Amino acid sequence: MTTAASGEPVDVATPKKPSLLQRAVFIAITFGCFYILFSRLNGAAAREGLTLVAYMTEVFSHVAWVPWLGLMIVYSCFYFLVDTRVTTSALNWFVDKNIRYRDILPIRASAYIISLFSEQIGKGAMAYYLNRRDGVPGWEVGSVMLFIMFGEVFYLMAWAVIGFIFGSSLPDVFRLIPWIGLGGAIVLTLWILYFNGTILPGNGLRNKRIFHAFRQAKPWHYGAFFLLRSPALLGAAVVYTIALRLFGVDASFLSLFPYLPVIFFAATVPTPMRAAAITLWVVLFPNNEGQMAAFGLVQHNFFVLFNALLGLVFLRRARRELLES
Repeated sequence: MTTAASGEPVDVATPKKPSLLQRAVFIAITFGCFYILFSRLNGAAAREGLTLVAYMTEVFSHVAWVPWLGLMIVYSCFYFLVDTRVTTSALNWFVDKNIRYRDILPIRASAYIISLFSEQIGKGAMAYYLNRRDGVPGWEVGSVMLFIMFGEVFYLMAWAVIGFIFGSSLPDVFRLIPWIGLGGAIVLTLWILYFNGTILPGNGLRNKRIFHAFRQAKPWHYGAFFLLRSPALLGAAVVYTIALRLFGVDASFLSLFPYLPVIFFAATVPTPMRAAAITLWVVLFPNNEGQMAAFGLVQHNFFVLFNALLGLVFLRRARRELLES
C-alpha cells in the first residue's frame, strides 16, 4: 500500500513470486534449450572440422557489426515509441483520458531497466510511478498492464495466423497455428462476453479490481490494440530480414515473417539470455546453426539491454517527477 497524491492510501499491485512448480518448469526448459543448442552447434562444428569455440569465433568474425548496430539502434528506438504509444492509449482508455504521451515516455523507458530481471515487476513499477505522481489508483494501472500483457498474446497469435496464410515451406508443426488461432478467437470472444456480463452475469469474479480494464474494454479496444502494436512487428520483420543478411544468412521478408510471432512468444519465456528464442532460431534454420545461434543471442539481448539504456537516459527525469509528487 502506498499514498496517492490526494493523501489517501491506495493499494498498488505487487507481482507474486513464481511458484515452485513454475520455477521447476522454467529450469527444465532452460536445460532443454541449452542441451539442444550445444548438440546442434557441436555437430555443426564437427562437420567443419573445428572445435565449438573455433567454429563460433569464425561465425562472429564474419558479421557486419557496424551496419547491424546502427540498424538495431534505430529499431529499438522505434519500438520504444510504439510501445509507449500503446501504453498511453491503454491508460487513456481505461484510467484517465488526460494522460499525455510525453509524460509516459520516462516511466515506460525507466521500467525497461527493471524488466531486465522481470517484465511483471517492470509493469508493477509503472503502476507505482503513476500512483505516486498522478494519484492514479494502483489497481487500475495494474489492470491496464494486465490488459496489455493479455493483448500481446492474442496480437502475436493473430500475426502467427496471418504469417501462416502467406508463408511458404513452413515446418509441419506450423500447421497447428490455424487451429491455435481458432481456439484463441473462441477464448477471446468468450472472454469479452464474460466481462461485459453477457454470460455468467451473476458471477462476481469479474468485479475484482484487477479486472477493471477488462470490464471497461469493448471489442474495438482489442482491435485498436492490435493496430497500434502491429507496426513494431512489421518493422521487426524488415529489420530482422536485413540483420540476418548481415550475419551471412540469405533470408527474405516473406520467408521470415511467419516465424517471428512464434519466436517472440519464445522470447517471453524467462530463460537465461533468451535461450528459448535462440533455440528456436537454430531449430527453424538448421542449415545455419552457428549463424542463427549468434544472431539470436545478440539480437534479442541487445534489444533488451539497449531498451534498458534508454531507461537510464530518462531515469533522471522519472526520479525528479517522483520526488516532486
